[in-house]
Amino acid sequence: MKVHLITRDQLDADNNYIGEVDLTDFDGAIEAEENLGSVRFKSIKAKFHILFRAGTGIKAGWGIEAGTGIEAGAGIEAGWGIDASAGIKAGWGIEAGAGIKAGAGIEAGWGIEAGWGIEAGAGIKAGWGIKAGSGIEAGAGIKAGAGIEAGSGIEAGAGIKAGAGIEAGIGIEAGLSITGEWISGGLRIFAGICLWRTPEQEEMQIKCGELRKGTVAFGELVITAPKKKPLIASCDGKVVVIEGVEYKLMKQESEG
Repeated sequence: MKVHLITRDQLDADNNYIGEVDLTDFDGAIEAEENLGSVRFKSIKAKFHILFRAGTGIKAGWGIEAGTGIEAGAGIEAGWGIDASAGIKAGWGIEAGAGIKAGAGIEAGWGIEAGWGIEAGAGIKAGWGIKAGSGIEAGAGIKAGAGIEAGSGIEAGAGIKAGAGIEAGIGIEAGLSITGEWISGGLRIFAGICLWRTPEQEEMQIKCGELRKGTVAFGELVITAPKKKPLIASCDGKVVVIEGVEYKLMKQESEG
């Protein structure tokens, strides 16, 4: 297997790839050294894997495609689509003007965003939010540190969990439970419909602080207590005793 290694001397002052080897349809694997920043391409395609090490990202004006997996220590960004027969993994965010598709899982340290759909043969995981112009589909679970949003449907072979809200233009379907601060589905919502085993009762729950829209067609809706806002303590007007003497605390206005 041929491997082309991108080094600092193959980049111009703006981090555009200017190497002699054509990487628009490379018959092998493409790798890059560490700490090159976001390397810019018109498009990049490899017959095998694309591996950019820690501190190095991929930015393509058009598409990014690999015969196996795509991995970058920094971010992955394409003006068009991102396509990998295996998994896609980025230390930072993943963003595509069109769709994102992976034969295995998709994982980003930050957010994942696509102008079209997001599709993964396994799970989808993001440290921040997940957003798609059309549908989101995962063979396993979907998990986001922030919200999950899809222009059409959201479908997961296992569970769906969001640190914030979950919103779908059409329906939401999960093999196991669905959890979010709030949930909004354009049509019906299904939880716990996995076929490979009988789910436990908790794995059939739709847990949220508010169901804003949608009809629960399968599963148990559990409305959870909303997250409490942190209390801001104030000492204004409080009395303290120091060496037997009482002192009343007063708020001091800032000058200027």
